[in-house]
Amino acid sequence: MKSQLKDLPDNVIQEEYQRRFQRKKGEKLQSSKASADHMRAFLSKLPGDVEYFGIIYLDTQLNIISTELVSSGSLSTASVFPREIIKRVLALESGSILCFHNHPSLETQPSNSDRALTKKLQQALTSIDVSLLDHII
Repeated sequence: MKSQLKDLPDNVIQEEYQRRFQRKKGEKLQSSKASADHMRAFLSKLPGDVEYFGIIYLDTQLNIISTELVSSGSLSTASVFPREIIKRVLALESGSILCFHNHPSLETQPSNSDRALTKKLQQALTSIDVSLLDHII
C-alpha cells in the first residue's frame, strides 16, 4: 500500500526534500533554479525564526566546493563580515561564490543593508579576481 504525503511525518518529508534538491560537493549548479533549490534545501533544515546568511563556494567550472552557513542572527539581521568570507574563499581556492540569506518576514525584496553588503562583497571579491555570481534572498 502506497503511503500518502499527509501520512508521512514532517522529518521524513524534509529529508526527502533535502535529498532531492541539495547538491553535493563536486556537483555543478546547472541553472539559477537549481541554485535556488539548493539554497532552499540547505536552509530548510534550520528554524525559520531568525535570519541566516550562507555561501556556496564554487570552483572555476562552477562545481560546488562547499555550501556553508556564514552567520545566523536575529529576526531581522545577521552579521556578515566580508573579511571572513575572503579568508574562506582563499582557503578553499574558490573561483566564484553565490550568497544567499533568508528574511524570516518572508519579504523577498533586498533591504538597503542587503544592497550595501552585496556591493561591499563584490568590491572585495573583485580585488582578488573572484566573482560574486548572485546574492539571493
